[in-house]
Amino acid sequence: MNLIFLLEEPSAREMLKGLLPRVLPHPVQIRYIVFEGKQDLEKNVIRRLRGWRAPDSVFVVLRDQDAADCLTVKRKLARQCREAGKPETIIRIACRELESWYFGDLAAVGGALGLPNLVRYAKQKKYRIPDAIHSPGNELRKISRNTYQKVAGSRAIGPRLSPDNNLSHSFGVFVTGIRRAVTEAV
Repeated sequence: MNLIFLLEEPSAREMLKGLLPRVLPHPVQIRYIVFEGKQDLEKNVIRRLRGWRAPDSVFVVLRDQDAADCLTVKRKLARQCREAGKPETIIRIACRELESWYFGDLAAVGGALGLPNLVRYAKQKKYRIPDAIHSPGNELRKISRNTYQKVAGSRAIGPRLSPDNNLSHSFGVFVTGIRRAVTEAV
């Protein structure tokens, strides 16, 4: 089985490389197709899906919500996947940004960045619901005093993120969807 991720940015790939070995129930061939932002992803997703010829492939599109309406983004991507002939593609939206998922497990982030005191921010009202943080990337840079850098930080954080104990709802939906897809594909 092939698990193919279409990602909006390199930081998502780096996080997934560390996370997926602990999420997947058995070894799977994983490929990452990384785009240069959400516009590039949306512009090229149909062509990439249509062009994929390897059998036994499961596709996952992962995109940040940012300031857009989550359902509108998901509907647009679903329409593109249908148009490409891959209606079964899994579409997951990181609400608001990938860094929301990191706020869901600040102990992992603190360990990865060498800042164990970051976990104390999880108790603050502003950070209790990770998917509701307005600009999580900026907030993470702020509370880490610019220690967090998108790609290097994601590479360090991915192997430490708990797949089962994360306060981000969208992260939980992502993990559940990946596990289900791999189990059903076998």
